[in-house]
Amino acid sequence: MKTCAFCNINKKRIIAEDDNFFVVKDIYPVTDLHTLIITKKHIQSFFDLDIKKQKLCIDVVNDQRKKLLLDDSTITGFNVGINIGKDAGQTVEHCHIHIIPRRKGDMNNPKGGVRGVIPGKQNYEMLDL
Repeated sequence: MKTCAFCNINKKRIIAEDDNFFVVKDIYPVTDLHTLIITKKHIQSFFDLDIKKQKLCIDVVNDQRKKLLLDDSTITGFNVGINIGKDAGQTVEHCHIHIIPRRKGDMNNPKGGVRGVIPGKQNYEMLDL
């Protein structure tokens, strides 16, 4: 697509790729080494990929995790996220996955992790289930 930021990405930004996906550093990183895995083909969302491509995508996520851990020994955790749809915060309508390295002490209380996408929902007390 002519107007898609990921379809028109500067090839110099690509740090890894295979037949289906390419990897870049996020230009608005949440943390150092925040990485994006992006489909080469213009596809709206992860749910629009066939199951084979979804599995291949997860393989790339795992490969990038290993690489990031080798590159930076201070990484102690990860948030992996996919925004699907405008109401979920997707700003580029092209399938991509965020890999956000986390480090001990990068915030006061990381409890709840991805629940933080809705203010006030991140911190919660465990219920007896």
